Amino acid sequence: MLPIEVSGLKKSYGKLKAVDDISFSVNPGEVFSLLGPNGAGKTTTVEIIEGLRKRDGGDVKVLGLDPWQDGYELHKKIGVMPQNFTFYPRANPREAVIYYADLFGIKVDPNALLREVILEDSAKNLFENLSGGQKQKTGMALALVNSPELLFLDEPTTGLDPSARRAVWEVILRLKSQGRTILMTTHYLEEAEHLSDRVAIVNSGKIIAYGTPGEIIKQHGSGETLQVNGDERLAAYLRENTKLPVDFDGKVIKVSIIQAHDVITVVSTLEQSGMAWSDLRTHRDSLEDVFIKLVGGTVGEHGQVIGTDHSNSSEPEGKK
Repeated sequence: MLPIEVSGLKKSYGKLKAVDDISFSVNPGEVFSLLGPNGAGKTTTVEIIEGLRKRDGGDVKVLGLDPWQDGYELHKKIGVMPQNFTFYPRANPREAVIYYADLFGIKVDPNALLREVILEDSAKNLFENLSGGQKQKTGMALALVNSPELLFLDEPTTGLDPSARRAVWEVILRLKSQGRTILMTTHYLEEAEHLSDRVAIVNSGKIIAYGTPGEIIKQHGSGETLQVNGDERLAAYLRENTKLPVDFDGKVIKVSIIQAHDVITVVSTLEQSGMAWSDLRTHRDSLEDVFIKLVGGTVGEHGQVIGTDHSNSSEPEGKK
C-alpha cells in the first residue's frame, strides 16, 4: 500500500478548475514535493489529501483511507504543519507539545520530541521570543506528537533567512532518515531539489512535470553548455567551426555540449579564432532553470518563486 495515491483528482470553484485531473503517488519513506506558482492548485490538492476539502471527482487514498469519508481515523495517523505556523505567544515549545499530546489523548516525552527536531535548547523559551526557524521547528514537533506515518509540511521555510532555512532542512532530512514519508509544498526550488526524492510541478491545475529532480532536468532542461563571454562575431565563428548549437544573448555565448570531447573542440576553436573572449565555464540546468522554462516568472536570490504569470490562475483569492 502506498502512503498516497491520487488519480484523476478534480476540484472547481465556479468556472475555475483549481485541480484539473491530477494523478500522482507518494512512495513510503520519501520526500515528495509539490511545486508551482501561487494559484497553481497545489494547496487545494494538499487540503483534499489531508481531508480538509471535498473533491469534485477522482480517487484519493491516504494510508489506504478516503480522506473525506474517513477523516477522523486518518487524522490520528498523519501530522500536519500548516504554512505560517503560529502558537500561543506566552507558551513555550515544551508546553505546546504537552498540550497537543493531551488533545490526542496520548503520552509523549516532550524533551525527546524536541530533541528530535533540534529544539531542546529552546524548550522553555516563550513562543513569542523564538526565532523564525525555532517557531517552524515547534510546528514540526507538534506535527510529530502522534508519531504519524505520514507528515505534511506546507511551505516549511517561508520567510526564513538562509541559516534558519538550512536548520529546518536538517530536521527534514533527519525525519527522512528515520523512514518517515513527507509530502511538502515549497516555493524554494533549491530546497525542493536538495530535499526531494521526487517532485511534481503544478501549473493551472495540472501536473506539467513529474519525477525525480534529475529526471525532470534531463527531460526538460537544455543539457550541459559551455559558456563564454564574447561578441556576435565569435558566436558565429563557433557556430560555423564546431557545428554545435550556439546561442548568443548579446554578451554570453552558450554552446551546447553533446559529447564529452565537444569541450575540447570548443576550447580549441576559441583559441584558433584569434578573437577576444573571457570567463569560460560550464553550466548544467538546475530545477530552478527548468521551472522558469516551464512556468515562467522569476526566482529570487535564494531560489524562491517571486513572480509568475497569473493570467490562468486556478485558485481564486480566499479559496486556496
